Amino acid sequence: MNELLRVARALGDPNRVRAFLALEKRELCACQLIELLGLAPSTVSKHMAVLKHAGLVDSRKSGRWVHYRCTGKRAVPAVREAIAWAHRSLRHDPQITRDRRRLVAILLRTPAEACDTDRSPVTRRSAVAAARR
Repeated sequence: MNELLRVARALGDPNRVRAFLALEKRELCACQLIELLGLAPSTVSKHMAVLKHAGLVDSRKSGRWVHYRCTGKRAVPAVREAIAWAHRSLRHDPQITRDRRRLVAILLRTPAEACDTDRSPVTRRSAVAAARR
């Protein structure tokens, strides 16, 4: 039962669901997820930690980058069922469709370009907000 509850909690946030579904077919760098979600790095890191604790994603560190991937077939049965359910249920969701389109553009750049803080959309928004204060 604990596995199911961890998965339910992990999928209880729209941004975590978006990040999780973005990993459906590929591994992504944390910077790519940050750009996709438009959230602060610390927020994305916390979301990914929740998904990892639930057994929905794995991570690996490569140099200065952390890469995430869906656990898929390596997951315990309850997690595998949750993965299949989430993918089936949200396949045609408008936000997930927009995310897929954005992800195509994000993947055209290297992780190094996505991690370039001077060009990152999140950093630009933060700089604009700070300038307005």
